[in-house]
Amino acid sequence: MNKWYVSIGIVLIIGCVLSISMYLGPHQTEPATDNSEITTIPEDVLLEDREHQQAIEITKDDVHSGHLLLINQDYGLVPGNEAPDIIQLSKHPDFSNRFVLLDQATELSEHVAQQFSIMINAAAGEGISSFLISSGYRSAEKQNELFESLGPEQAMPGGHSEHNHGSAIDVGSSQGGIEHSPEGKWLREHAAQYGFILRYPKNKTHITGIQYEPWHFRYVGLPHSLIMSQKDFVLEEYLSYLKEQPFLSFKTDEETFHIYYYPVSENQTIYVGQDNTYTVSGNNTDGVIITEKVD
Repeated sequence: MNKWYVSIGIVLIIGCVLSISMYLGPHQTEPATDNSEITTIPEDVLLEDREHQQAIEITKDDVHSGHLLLINQDYGLVPGNEAPDIIQLSKHPDFSNRFVLLDQATELSEHVAQQFSIMINAAAGEGISSFLISSGYRSAEKQNELFESLGPEQAMPGGHSEHNHGSAIDVGSSQGGIEHSPEGKWLREHAAQYGFILRYPKNKTHITGIQYEPWHFRYVGLPHSLIMSQKDFVLEEYLSYLKEQPFLSFKTDEETFHIYYYPVSENQTIYVGQDNTYTVSGNNTDGVIITEKVD
């Protein structure tokens, strides 16, 4: 799925544009630390003190929405379960004035765009600022057009590409190919601190079924990206790991998260701490992952 055949002339022009565009954007926050600890939570602990817990109603539909969906040749996105906050980046200068869009019509989840902007603002603070975006969200119809044009060797059919969800970005650099550019190197070293993963690494093609794509970054959120980085997992491996260790505690220097995997075959009630914030994501196969930030 090589999408990076752009002309040298365009790249040089883009580099000039980038030199004046990278200082703007949302307020920079501190990145998550990877100085962390993963432990298993005994299941009986989760059942204690129910009086001080809040109930979450989980439905079968929850299996097919969220930032941890497995979307590949075997598991397609359920129609209607795209990220609910898709925006056209060029119409949101808070994001788009900090990188070059090769296509002004490029769309992406607004939340993912915000997190990506925070991340590359941090990179700009280290002098790394020549980022390009060539692709974000694609409708299933556009994905099918790409599939028919490029064939199965370079594209997925509609509904089976992560781009159909809105949380995947193809990132490039005006300094050259992303793999060997300062931008690519910085992302490989730091993206996990901001909730992003390199989705199709070179040494995992036998697991992902996709050739190495150094430009394709996927947002999965914290702390999942940090755990995946620490354990050298791709998404397929991580979701399997959560089934094997369904009740985890993940501690950084600043925060503690509890992560629970629950198989879902029917509607059910799940409990988390009364005052804790949480997110729910399906895995797109058979269950949900509850991520609870412990206060």
